[in-house]
Amino acid sequence: MSWERRDSFDTLGPKIYNRPMKKALITGITGQDGYFLSKFLLEKGYEVHGLVRRNSQMSYGNLQHLDKEMFNKIRIHWGDVTDHAIVSSLIKNEQFDEVYHLAAQSFVGVSFSNPHSTYDINIGGTLNLVNAVKEYSPKTRFYFAATSELYGATETKPQNETTPFYPRSPYGVSKLAGFWTTKNYRESYNLFMSNGILFNHESEMRGEEFVTKKIVRNAVKVVRKEIESFEIGNLDAKRDWGYAGDYVVGMWQMLQQDKPGDYVLAMGRNHGIREFIEAAFKHLGITIAWEGQGVDEVGKDATTKQVLVRINPKFFRPAEVDELIGDASKARTELGWEPKVDFAGLVKIMVDYELARN
Repeated sequence: MSWERRDSFDTLGPKIYNRPMKKALITGITGQDGYFLSKFLLEKGYEVHGLVRRNSQMSYGNLQHLDKEMFNKIRIHWGDVTDHAIVSSLIKNEQFDEVYHLAAQSFVGVSFSNPHSTYDINIGGTLNLVNAVKEYSPKTRFYFAATSELYGATETKPQNETTPFYPRSPYGVSKLAGFWTTKNYRESYNLFMSNGILFNHESEMRGEEFVTKKIVRNAVKVVRKEIESFEIGNLDAKRDWGYAGDYVVGMWQMLQQDKPGDYVLAMGRNHGIREFIEAAFKHLGITIAWEGQGVDEVGKDATTKQVLVRINPKFFRPAEVDELIGDASKARTELGWEPKVDFAGLVKIMVDYELARN
């Protein structure tokens, strides 16, 4: 960072501010959704606070991409959602109008290799927050970031708020526990707590471990001749992809309602991994032609016949989720949520960003 900022390193004493319209806490503020949500709330005049896990680099993650004026408006509290004392003190002392709980171990692959940490963060962290709201700030409106991975292997298509859940990963199981914890506290203690069941939403701020970012970044490297090809996992998986900037608007809309509830946010159309790869390369001027079957399938430049994409089974999940597609009719009707960026627009945004940053 080229500028200094004043952060809150503890939550032990009450703080007095000139209150703006509303005050909000975002956990997981340094991630993709935290970036877009903090920007959105700041533009609406909110006082924005973020809970950030302390790290050796003192990194602010995606927040560093905000302009200096916006960045310096955010009050950072260093701490971890798994630390109930810090969470309780923060909620008690600040009395937030709204809390957006985005913090999570959110990578499905890691959840298989490290389920204990995934459960500790995603279940324990959520419990700490909802309990702190219940005990110390019951007027706070709370949002929990659920996921389409709750549906997993369900055969119902499309999936909506009444579709049975069938998670297929430790990540999905942990998020299901968070979903029901939020709902249970809402119903048991008459608290304003809403679940957002968000289908896959991507952006230029997506983490490098996620498949969409991996595809886009490597496609740009191939075009620049930095690499000859790259490897991918399951080409047959299909997802309902939207733009993260649109989805944070839905999060906010959920907490502006007269009553809390559970809402699916989705585009209502799914696209395969192959299609995402094809779209990324098409935007770079290359047409992909697929040859072979199974793990031997490859994606070639249709003109030069050079192999650009290969399959590596090490990227397969132990339990795959083949297809997800959401029905956001409730959110469109009750919230007035209307996403603006379609699939082609999403891919374009991501590719153009990679081209500009390298």
